[in-house]
Amino acid sequence: MCNLTGKKALVTGSTQGIGLEIAKTLSNAGATVFIHGASSIEKCKNACEGIKNSYPICANLCQIESVEKLYKETGDIDILVLNASIQYKRKWDEFTLEEFDAQLNCNFKASYFLMKKYAPKMKENGWGRIITIGSVNQYNQHPELSLYGATKAAQMKLVENIAPDLAPFGVTVNNVAPGAIETPRNDKALSDLEFKKKVIGSIPAGYIGSPCDIAPYILFLCSDSGKYITGTDLIIDGGMHL
Repeated sequence: MCNLTGKKALVTGSTQGIGLEIAKTLSNAGATVFIHGASSIEKCKNACEGIKNSYPICANLCQIESVEKLYKETGDIDILVLNASIQYKRKWDEFTLEEFDAQLNCNFKASYFLMKKYAPKMKENGWGRIITIGSVNQYNQHPELSLYGATKAAQMKLVENIAPDLAPFGVTVNNVAPGAIETPRNDKALSDLEFKKKVIGSIPAGYIGSPCDIAPYILFLCSDSGKYITGTDLIIDGGMHL
């Protein structure tokens, strides 16, 4: 039931970490996958190595014109996984205008316009999957991630509003919210053993997750097995949000 043969998928922010694992998983299930990065086509090409039926694509999602660029390169798709995001750690009153705009544009504005661009053909085909990748910070209060958490919460509200509109056309829209995950983004912070111990202490399951803990559930939501799930938020965090 998780066979995606014949389906085309775009996974934004998929040159490393959770996005790369999602791309691999969808490809292994038979999908053709576009692997996206923000600035380096070489990095995108490197990420494609070893992933069958994958194609590199580079576009900066902080710039709204990148939506059209992506569409021109991918054409219509069946699966849209919105994983790309920008995260700056600052106290709430220390963000610059540029940092504010970058997070808002990449994490929220791009999600809206990518959904708007790709959804019409999904509706016409009577089948489609849109998945946004949120964060435990939608729920938890973090002294340095106020804007990041706000953009993820806003993205989730988009999911809740768009899902009922697309559901009659066989298109599902869901959010997956990971907790603390071992990814390149978190390498520096987690290299501090005291900080890592503190993070683990905040997770009831008692350990930090990996991208492999996330990707199988994206596959499930993308498959026909997940066709009756829409407008939901799947929290995968070992209980951290509690």
